[in-house]
Amino acid sequence: MTAEDAIVVTADRIAALLQAGADPHTPLRGAEWTVGEAAAHLALAGRLMADIGAGEERPYGDGTPGGLAAANRAALAVFPQRDPAVLGAEIADTARGFVAAAADRDPGEAVLTPMGPMNMATMGSYLLTHLLGHGYDIAVALRGPHMVDREVVAFTLPFMRLAMPRVVNAGATDHHACYLLRVGRDRFAVTFSDGVPTVTDAPPRRPDCTIAIDPVAFLLLALGRWTAPTAMARAKVVAWGRKPWLGLRFPLLFTAP
Repeated sequence: MTAEDAIVVTADRIAALLQAGADPHTPLRGAEWTVGEAAAHLALAGRLMADIGAGEERPYGDGTPGGLAAANRAALAVFPQRDPAVLGAEIADTARGFVAAAADRDPGEAVLTPMGPMNMATMGSYLLTHLLGHGYDIAVALRGPHMVDREVVAFTLPFMRLAMPRVVNAGATDHHACYLLRVGRDRFAVTFSDGVPTVTDAPPRRPDCTIAIDPVAFLLLALGRWTAPTAMARAKVVAWGRKPWLGLRFPLLFTAP
């Protein structure tokens, strides 16, 4: 499977859930949105990403979690469509539109996205992450099979690594620590200096805390769908090193986008 395959497969799985008689008024667990609103948001985001992928400039929010939330509310307010079947078809279509547009561009070409500048390859990772997060919410609300699995999560890591320094919250103020993350077979380090994280392939010094985590748990934890205690209770994560207690603090240093 390629990253492009993962985008299309994920969008199709979301569409299948929405087109199987979903009630748009079903509330999402732990969120203010309904299934219809989440699907509308995915459809709108799909259009936005496809347009950016095709070379259009589409400013959206200010790149912060708060700014994105405000932009999402404003966009939904002027987009009345809430029919799950219609929205499911659009989610699948716009995912293919992005993949087709991206195929004609250099993967290293820089673009401006709602989460700031990144290259085209990372933008594809961003789109996939976005689909998986909201798709998971829809699946849980509808009590259907979710689409987050180890294989597709691997393709979200380029975006997750890029996004970490952009979504640090006040809990990281003055934080100093070096973390080594082992996400399935992938490895990378996150080193904080005065509350500012730097993400590298390898740790610049001996890690204070090594976190080994199941890829699905990593994504759901990073997107705020799980908590660290939930992941630990399910035996999906373990932390060790000179300061293993930092493993519980690590996800609290970020605000999910």
